[in-house]
Amino acid sequence: MRKISIGMIILAVIMIGMLIPAGFSANDNQVVITYGETTHHNANYKNIVDTFFENQANVDLHAVDSKIITADEVNKISSTITGRYYNSEQIFSSALVDLNENDNLEVSVDKSTITTITGDMYLSALKSAGITSGHVYVTSPVTATGESALAGIMNSYEVATDVEIPETVKEAANNEIYTQAEIVKNSDVNADDLSKLVDDVKETVQEENITDHQTIVNIINNYTINYNINITNSDIENLADSIEQIQNVQGDINNYQEEVSDVLNSTDTDSATGFLDGLFN
Repeated sequence: MRKISIGMIILAVIMIGMLIPAGFSANDNQVVITYGETTHHNANYKNIVDTFFENQANVDLHAVDSKIITADEVNKISSTITGRYYNSEQIFSSALVDLNENDNLEVSVDKSTITTITGDMYLSALKSAGITSGHVYVTSPVTATGESALAGIMNSYEVATDVEIPETVKEAANNEIYTQAEIVKNSDVNADDLSKLVDDVKETVQEENITDHQTIVNIINNYTINYNINITNSDIENLADSIEQIQNVQGDINNYQEEVSDVLNSTDTDSATGFLDGLFN
């Protein structure tokens, strides 16, 4: 039997470091930040946001991919839903998505600055878009409603997974966020109570595969009675439209989920193991 010296072992270790394929990593980084353009262009604002992310997500931001969400990108969504337009000095909300924590979807919102959209609202809208894993952190350097953050969050998922979310799905999820925000303002209801109501309505509608508008309105009315929530008829109609829109894009949502599932479940472990076995042999 041939003897192996310490020198040969050290040489083999060095060779492994040089020859292992670049794509193989036991700890691939799947963290992405999207900054509102107003925040990114102001050093003080960006520092406030970065500090929040570092403290909450416990990640090294130097190794994190980032993108800037512009007013134009937000307006493409908001203009078709609320008719509202933002300028480049109004996009503050920023988000960090960590797919290394991909067992369940979790959302952490900086309640000291995000004034309207709650973690449960983001959670509900993301699930409507077929997103079911990862940890999302949302903040702003100044007080903001948080409505524009969803565009950045979904953009982060596209960067992290390299899977594009269909435009129909993006619009439906954003419509849900904007609709809930308007109801909170118009009907003066508790945001968390509203989010629970919306989740229950969506669950009932999806289980029974309902697309009829009036039937959805009736279901919403029933839940407002159960939760003792007062919502104007106009807001109920808008909420029904939003949930109906989500139902109508279920095919696109299912296709997106399959693509993302393939990405998250795929790994280079098998090929890397084979490479190492061959090298040691």
